[in-house]
Amino acid sequence: MSKKQKTIQKEITLSGVGLHTGNKVTMTFKPAQANHGFAFKRVDLEGQPIIEAKAEYVTNTQRGTNMEKNGVQIQTSEHVLAAAVGLDIDNLLIEIDASEPPIMDGSSKYFIEALEKAGIVELDADINEYIVKEIISYKDENTGSEIILMPADEYQVTAMVDFGTKILGTQNATLNKISDFKEEISSARTFSFLHEIEMLLENDLIKGGDLNNAIVYVDKELSEGTMEKLKKAFNKEDIKIKPNGILDNLELHWANEAARHKLLDVIGDLALAGTRIRGKVIANKPGHLVNTMFAKKLAKIIKQEKRNNVPQYDLNQPPLMDIHQIMDILPHRPPFLLIDRIIELSDTHVVGMKNVTMNEDFFVGHFPGAPVMPGVLQVEAMAQCGGVLVLSTVPDPENYLTYFMKMNNVKFKQKVLPGDTLIFKSELITPIRRGICHMQAYAYANGKLVAEAELMAQISRIN
Repeated sequence: MSKKQKTIQKEITLSGVGLHTGNKVTMTFKPAQANHGFAFKRVDLEGQPIIEAKAEYVTNTQRGTNMEKNGVQIQTSEHVLAAAVGLDIDNLLIEIDASEPPIMDGSSKYFIEALEKAGIVELDADINEYIVKEIISYKDENTGSEIILMPADEYQVTAMVDFGTKILGTQNATLNKISDFKEEISSARTFSFLHEIEMLLENDLIKGGDLNNAIVYVDKELSEGTMEKLKKAFNKEDIKIKPNGILDNLELHWANEAARHKLLDVIGDLALAGTRIRGKVIANKPGHLVNTMFAKKLAKIIKQEKRNNVPQYDLNQPPLMDIHQIMDILPHRPPFLLIDRIIELSDTHVVGMKNVTMNEDFFVGHFPGAPVMPGVLQVEAMAQCGGVLVLSTVPDPENYLTYFMKMNNVKFKQKVLPGDTLIFKSELITPIRRGICHMQAYAYANGKLVAEAELMAQISRIN
């Protein structure tokens, strides 16, 4: 039984300060439609631009995962995204009036609480899940950091960290199932070493930091000068080092809280791959750079496999619609009716078929002695499949015509020749509204992808 995509039931707002800017930030989680994914909207900027949470937009990983699209930035996105993934949410619009989400206590805890308060609901669309079939890895040769993704029955993550300091040494953390994220990982707070804090203070960063949202491990002697700077930065009259080697005013939730937070970061950063993952992640010495580089690699693999993932159908089985039923829905007629069967049809996708024969009229002139099906007709056939999808939503399809609105990212991969059997698969990118169908379409033949296109069409009632 397939699982359904999820979003939140109602919008919810929370406020805080940005870790590095120190500015007050208001952030609102809003429900999003199926296949929307995660995206940030900068409501403080003209036009309220949107930045989708995708690895391709990552530009900087210093002290957080920072994205930029068309000059618009989102900083330290990982804790918010980890909370959404940790609650099995697929679609979310995050409105924010600054470049940086509020740091809260340095974990995902308060984001989890807000999302749960908003309520989580299922959408009428199956989840998009990347099922890992073979080992995928990425290694940063400079740091030795490495991420490995291997097949598993569900999403699992292990983080192994070695900070090269006596105060922390080596730590490990494991999440065996995503449903345990809230209890085992979400409250793990961000941390830093004293030498890093000194550098950040010198560069006028962590303006929003205090001893309640960042664990500070003392890995060097605390000088009087640094002590005074910390007092001022954290607005405290006195600062001391606790027996466990961290600055005072904070108790660790777990002895390996640092490793758990690194695991949290991995989940948030890998959300940028753009789809759920069914597999086990082993992250050795993870950091935002290696995390996001792996997310970029994974996103490319997912995209390529989707293109090459030729759907398998038993063409000997009776079709869902034969040519007569297709003509009851579509206004097209020979020689311009370019699909012979409909194999599958749901609210969000359609699969059709065409047998290409030498009897096609277009082979007379395209080309004499070297017959090749024109690419534009392949696109038309994909669009006709989409027409079946959108016209099936009205009770009287015979009273409608379908019109192209636009086509984007059209690519032709292989020649289509007489004797080929074409399989078309079209999936909605956004729900059908006002008779407008926006879909991603693919055409396959001989076990290969032959064409793809992003299409938009509209149905219009015949006057």
